[in-house]
Amino acid sequence: MLQHFKFKPMFENRQLPGWDISFFYKNERITGEYHPDGSIVWRSKPPQDEETIKTMIHELMLYHVYD
Repeated sequence: MLQHFKFKPMFENRQLPGWDISFFYKNERITGEYHPDGSIVWRSKPPQDEETIKTMIHELMLYHVYD
């Protein structure tokens, strides 16, 4: 389970796409960039179970950003 999931726009002009994301997974801080096409660029080491984590992030972003 992801803990302390945070996101914020990459740019001050919120019309430009992209979000900085961060969260904890298995006591490890993970950071990355979430792009509107659903791609994620990891800034930290990619998490274990990467595909499962991507699914969780997509669901969270759909709920918080696109809803």
